[in-house]
Amino acid sequence: MLTKSMRREAMAEFLGTFVFMTFSDGAVAQWLLSAGSRGSALSIHISQGIGVMMGVYISGGVSGGHINPAVTVAQAFRGRLPWKKVPFYLAGQYGGSFLASLLLYLVYNDALYHYDGGVRSTIGPTSTAGIWATYPQTFLSVTNSIVDQIFGAAVLLICVSALSDKRNMNPSSGLIPVCTGLLVFVINTTFCFNCGCANNPARDLSPRLFTAMAGWGSQPFSYNRYSYFWVPVLGPHIGAVLGTLVYDLCIGFHWPDDNEKVNVDQPVWIPRTFHKFKQKQYCKNKSEEFDHLLETSV
Repeated sequence: MLTKSMRREAMAEFLGTFVFMTFSDGAVAQWLLSAGSRGSALSIHISQGIGVMMGVYISGGVSGGHINPAVTVAQAFRGRLPWKKVPFYLAGQYGGSFLASLLLYLVYNDALYHYDGGVRSTIGPTSTAGIWATYPQTFLSVTNSIVDQIFGAAVLLICVSALSDKRNMNPSSGLIPVCTGLLVFVINTTFCFNCGCANNPARDLSPRLFTAMAGWGSQPFSYNRYSYFWVPVLGPHIGAVLGTLVYDLCIGFHWPDDNEKVNVDQPVWIPRTFHKFKQKQYCKNKSEEFDHLLETSV
């Protein structure tokens, strides 16, 4: 049953993903259709990072700001999100991405025609399908493509898990979108060459479906003999779950219980969510150590 809160969360994911995709694909469109005179690879990466940041700012306080089906499924897999909410989150994410693709097409319709003469294609000197969906390098194997997407999503979720872990450094809620945007920016600047750095099924599948409906025909799916279109969908889901598990196995499962004895040799900084009793005990132990040093030095 779709409750009022679930509807609100789905709409937040819809709007957040819409804004993210508007900036992300808009930057690609401006660069490509201007033949590189209005933009660069760096401007695309910056726009995608800021798009993620604004998408999380928009939806984070309502739904958690996933704006990525792989993140949603990974959170549900770890028990941090009820599975009954997953279909509504995904519907919002895929729907927001599709609407952004449609509106971007309308905004750049004349520029598209001026660039390709009305001949829509996925390959060749005037191909434009790459504005919306990702396409791998011609030399890249399917195996390398899936490894690329699994690895990229895993790195993304390791870092997202750290940002959202209140027992770790615990940045303020207002900084998390900024950190997430910077994270996406640095992943794009380091792992974009192979496949365009999708790492987000909604960022790829919805735009790919739109281009298939908007004049590119079957090419967005039949590219490379139908061996690629599923990679940016399946790969990020696998990588996101693996990334979450890696973080938990290395850090998340090893946090001390509230009743566990405090280690006085731990680093000087204290997380803001550190148990109050432990914090007082820690400060007391450090104070006693300091007093002892003073006594022995006199």
